[in-house]
Amino acid sequence: MNIIKRLRRRTPLGWLQLKREPARLAAAIAGIAFADLLMFLQLGVLSALYATNIQVHEALNADVVLISPQARDIINSGTIPRARLYQAAASSSVASSEAIYLSFLDWKSPGTGRRGSMTLIGVDPYGHALLPNEIAQQLPKLMMPDSGLFDRGSRGDESKLLAIVDHGGTVSAEIQRRTITLVGAFRMGAGFGSDGQIVVSQDTFLHFFPLRSAGSITLGLLRLKPGVDPEPFVAQLTQTMPDDTRVFTKAQFIQFANDWQTKNAPIAFIFGLGTFMGFLMGIAMVYQILSSDVNEHMAEYATFKAMGYSNGYLSGVIFEESIILAGVGFGPGLLIGMGLYFVIHAGTALPIGMTWTRAAGVFLLTLMLSVISGVLAARKVRKADPAEVFA
Repeated sequence: MNIIKRLRRRTPLGWLQLKREPARLAAAIAGIAFADLLMFLQLGVLSALYATNIQVHEALNADVVLISPQARDIINSGTIPRARLYQAAASSSVASSEAIYLSFLDWKSPGTGRRGSMTLIGVDPYGHALLPNEIAQQLPKLMMPDSGLFDRGSRGDESKLLAIVDHGGTVSAEIQRRTITLVGAFRMGAGFGSDGQIVVSQDTFLHFFPLRSAGSITLGLLRLKPGVDPEPFVAQLTQTMPDDTRVFTKAQFIQFANDWQTKNAPIAFIFGLGTFMGFLMGIAMVYQILSSDVNEHMAEYATFKAMGYSNGYLSGVIFEESIILAGVGFGPGLLIGMGLYFVIHAGTALPIGMTWTRAAGVFLLTLMLSVISGVLAARKVRKADPAEVFA
């Protein structure tokens, strides 16, 4: 209570000094807002990278996943022999098994003529390889040759295509220099490596890739019987599998994809470095503002010292200024960041948006960079010598 009373009685010198120079205050707010915007941009795009990197992984209806040892991410998955899936499915702990084919191919939008790349996912139309009900309920439509389900979250304006499909119609599109009939739609979303997904039957997948052997699958999916713990099963199966196949639980498979992006993909490093650079830029900007303010009021600080005020009190004035700048500058940075996320999502279809955790994290970083700037600027106040100033 005593501290609160003292704060109420305390003259807000920091705020009064900032308010006295509107141009300098505006420059400081703009600098912090820009630094925050840069951090929001880097963190938002990095979050979208991780989200799109595992969206296919999360859609898999499996307890255990078999993949190639050469697999790096969903774009470069490699293949394994289908015989390994049969070998694993022979275990008494396995309830069912399925194979999935994955590849990327050229796509030409039938509505806009726009060319891009899509992820083609080949599944058994009689199976249950993918979790989303929107996909599972439409799998019987894929029994028709060269038919597919289109990702409504794909990049680009496909409103005309989706309007036809949603009303029970079909749309013919060019893919891999062949024709595919789109008979349904689902939502998954675009990524950094492709504009979206198209789900087809395994026979249709192999028709589009005639050089691909049916015995070379991308992923093997195992669903275990109730009560079977996936982790001990994976440890046991790993010991019996040849070196051409790796075994993961679904959670381990997702973690493997994220770890690869973190440790090996340069884009994750670049955006992480961009966030750090935004933090350093904020320190530099705030320090310049506070340092200029200290230099301009050095005589006043020296006078306060001559009157008996301590270095701690005067340093507190600088910290007050830095914290005020952090709070006032964060608001515009947050609002502009939300607007930027909207523009990026509209233009790229990436799953990017403001979250409370990210906003809180950037606010803490803003406070931190402001306090660091205040510490650096307060060093000049401690050097203020009344004898030198008034000599």
